Amino acid sequence: MLYLHIKAPFAAFRTFTAGSFRPTAPFITPSAAYGLLMNIAGIETRRDDGKSVMTMLADDTPSLDVAIGAVSLPERQSMYQQLHNYPVGVSAKEREESCMGGKYNIQPVRREFLSGIDGCIAVRGNDEAESNIRAGLNGADSERRYGIPFLGDNAFMPDVIREVDRPIPAYWYVRLFRGDTGPKDKLSRLTVFIDRADMSLTVAPLFFPVEAATAEIPTEAWNKVGPRTHAN
Repeated sequence: MLYLHIKAPFAAFRTFTAGSFRPTAPFITPSAAYGLLMNIAGIETRRDDGKSVMTMLADDTPSLDVAIGAVSLPERQSMYQQLHNYPVGVSAKEREESCMGGKYNIQPVRREFLSGIDGCIAVRGNDEAESNIRAGLNGADSERRYGIPFLGDNAFMPDVIREVDRPIPAYWYVRLFRGDTGPKDKLSRLTVFIDRADMSLTVAPLFFPVEAATAEIPTEAWNKVGPRTHAN
């Protein structure tokens, strides 16, 4: 078992939306935690299948059981930014030539982000992966350097990522199972697996934080993450 304590001033975990408002999940998602763990371990998760326009998840990345807990619940903030993109259709076509290959469609959007990240990630179920994560935390050389870890946006970097010897009391995010009822004002979808080629296969169950912070990790807080999670 591996327990990580993570602190950061800001983070953003985008949901799949379009338009002028770009929300964030209320806390780090299991899929984002998995990406961060693989980053620390120096494990390549990307795969180019030679057919897809998007980068796919490699088939040989390790599977883990991950639980996410907020030591304190972060606050939602928002700001306006310019969104630069390549538009579909003929929108803003008159600016294409002057931008010389740059993203020539510019729109104002409102982006949500989180402030005051203080959380715990618990990992189990794969001793080799845990060993690689622990080695990465301790600065060991790996076959591949991933660069600087970040929390959902490459502008948002953590201040603290450290191993602790036991779970910190936290508001663990537990899954809402079919037939159960949870606090409607706290329910949110957190991505566990993202299929970039077929979004219908993306797994994003409903979660909610437990009512009181506890060092004991609830059974419902554990999630299988990694390749082919959608088949589990």
